[in-house]
Amino acid sequence: MGLLDKLSGWLGLRKKEVNVLCLGLDNSGKTTIINQLKPSNTAAQEIVPTIGFNIEKFKSSSLSFTVFDMSGQSRYRNLWEHYYRESNAIIFVIDSSDKLRMVVAKEELDNLLNHEDICNKKIPVLFFANKTDLRDALSSVKVSQMLCLENIKDKPWHICASNAIKGEGLQEGLDWLQDQIAQSYQNNEQMNDQA
Repeated sequence: MGLLDKLSGWLGLRKKEVNVLCLGLDNSGKTTIINQLKPSNTAAQEIVPTIGFNIEKFKSSSLSFTVFDMSGQSRYRNLWEHYYRESNAIIFVIDSSDKLRMVVAKEELDNLLNHEDICNKKIPVLFFANKTDLRDALSSVKVSQMLCLENIKDKPWHICASNAIKGEGLQEGLDWLQDQIAQSYQNNEQMNDQA
């Protein structure tokens, strides 16, 4: 059973549609993380760089996931904003070993959080400080400081150290994300009941 199947089971929701954007610079490990999230019988054996974007759909007993794996190459980053409006959650992946491009990652994150389709939404943002197994990689605390995550006050966020190739750290992030999605659905249902 894949991690997304487990996530949907914990949520206890009935066929809710969840649109998740997976963003980050190129070579940060986005596609590898998504591959780890897929049910094991559909996981790819080889991961190749994403050109443009990939859409992965997963169904489980209670949720239907659509994960948009967006290329992090600079020429494709302008595609990201076309998917903001319909997103229910964001996974932002950072290569913890790429200190030189941490500034670029922060700029892209700031652009994302300040975009009109994101800034007014309280959608959860999960950060994976990926490749922490590599020598000289930054800790998740240091990545958080460099990206100024403490300044995000208007939406829930969480950062996890991860090694996507081995799947390490992904479960912690998904546990947090599933709690946030469940809370969001409960809040929306309560508001609909009051209306």
